[in-house]
Amino acid sequence: MSPMNVIQARHDALFIARIADQAERYDDVIAQLKYIITYTDAQLSLEERNLLSIAYKNITATHRSSWRNIDTVEKREGRYASRQQQTLMRREKEQIEHDLTEVCKGVVELLERFLIPAANPGEEKVFYCKMRGDYYRYLAEMTRNQTRDQYATTSLDAYKFAYKHALVTLDPTHPTRLGLALNFAVYYHDICHSPERACFLAKHALDDAVAAASDSSYAVQSLEDSLMILQLLKDDIILWSEEMQQRLANGS
Repeated sequence: MSPMNVIQARHDALFIARIADQAERYDDVIAQLKYIITYTDAQLSLEERNLLSIAYKNITATHRSSWRNIDTVEKREGRYASRQQQTLMRREKEQIEHDLTEVCKGVVELLERFLIPAANPGEEKVFYCKMRGDYYRYLAEMTRNQTRDQYATTSLDAYKFAYKHALVTLDPTHPTRLGLALNFAVYYHDICHSPERACFLAKHALDDAVAAASDSSYAVQSLEDSLMILQLLKDDIILWSEEMQQRLANGS
């Protein structure tokens, strides 16, 4: 394919991806972006990266919500259900687990084989490594035993690498750095069951951002994209702090 044809094909694929995103056809969005990745040496624009992230996020969010709903029903009503009903609930849950696993492994492969190796230092590398941590975290959420430990360890390694890179390449108020801190803190809370570490990381990120934004030379308008994430960090710190206080009150 000639360079001009590649450029036109990329424009066309991006246009279809935008339309598919508006129509909430996220599998189509991913298909178009995979085409772009193939013909551009995995160099995605900011818009293309965001479309890819949004598409995978929406697909996995649906599966994760379904899994949690089935898990809640199974725990609440399982002991009252017949053996046949218990089997049916378990099969439905296993099917959701299979579907979610396939999606997560698909995005992880895309990240590890193409996007992370081709990423430029800074925001782009942090963005992709954060995604890698996120999707291994989702895998750890719904698996058990040794496999869960493997997923959890890989997720932790991805988050640690991304966070170390973010600390030296991104401003404390950068939305990608703050979003990474938020998700990394969630990892400590949800996977490690450690609200203490989650609070420590979230508060550290929040304090650094506030200190940077308080500098008289700081451009306030650049903080706009980060305000929502800062509020989420605040909310989680409050929630996790209350959880720790409750644990102390219960003597656990």
